[in-house]
Amino acid sequence: MTETIDALAGLVAGGGVVVLSGAGLSTESGIPDYRGPSGAARRHSPMTYQTFIRDPMARRRYWARSHLGWRMIARAAPNDGHRAVARLQDAGLVDGVITQNVDGLHTVAGSVGVVELHGRLAEVVCLDCGNRTSREELDRRLRETNPGFDAAVGAVNPDGDVELADEQVAGFRTVDCTFCGTGMLKPDVVFFGETVPAQRVSRCFAMVGAARLLLVLGSSLTVMSGRRFVLRAAKLGIPVGIANQGPTRGDGYAALTVDVPLGRLLPALAARVIDAPSAVVPAAGPGGAVPAAVAPAPR
Repeated sequence: MTETIDALAGLVAGGGVVVLSGAGLSTESGIPDYRGPSGAARRHSPMTYQTFIRDPMARRRYWARSHLGWRMIARAAPNDGHRAVARLQDAGLVDGVITQNVDGLHTVAGSVGVVELHGRLAEVVCLDCGNRTSREELDRRLRETNPGFDAAVGAVNPDGDVELADEQVAGFRTVDCTFCGTGMLKPDVVFFGETVPAQRVSRCFAMVGAARLLLVLGSSLTVMSGRRFVLRAAKLGIPVGIANQGPTRGDGYAALTVDVPLGRLLPALAARVIDAPSAVVPAAGPGGAVPAAVAPAPR
């Protein structure tokens, strides 16, 4: 792995890095991803926004499963990969973090100014009045409304949902907004089929446009929500580095692709560029030549 770290360190050492992270960064915290190694065997289909708002039964199933899954997400702790990103930011090498994850672990690990592209499971929003409350408060209300509900939990998913048989949720009762009295509650995350707020996307584009390097961590870039930032970086001539277990849909735009568990790679990378900076040969910035060891992949 030494040559891999050397090549990646050459890209990161010049600073001006914007991180784009995905579910693969949180797998070592016990939260599986959808498409990587930990998610390959699962058949779970994520809840869509259209189904959630139109189908009361589907909404009840979601809240029953998410009520249990949330507890597992809430107990998850940052791993060495999250902490390494925070360390790189504290050292002035990472200018910003964009995450597709909804677990909040970047912030817990110490990163600041994190843009949570798809929102955060720790908050709940009323779709009628817009009032926001904490997930802890909703958890308390659901416990009070459903005393004794303690179904066996299967695998938890990145969105906080869990595998649960329909018969196990038959008696589960949902609750409405306490502020307006009747509003439909939804976790403050972007479901599949839902649009990321335009202002949030614009902020991310601005971050990418000002970067010297876009570093993708743990994302397959399957959906356009994240891949568009790789496309923007490529269009602007900004180098892209990708560290992910398995291929991604952005590999053709990358100056370097790395297939190593992030919990091993990122701490070693941080140690190399922070603790032994004199041993690192920085790669050129936008418009400059990239060292042969990290030459752009063929398109």
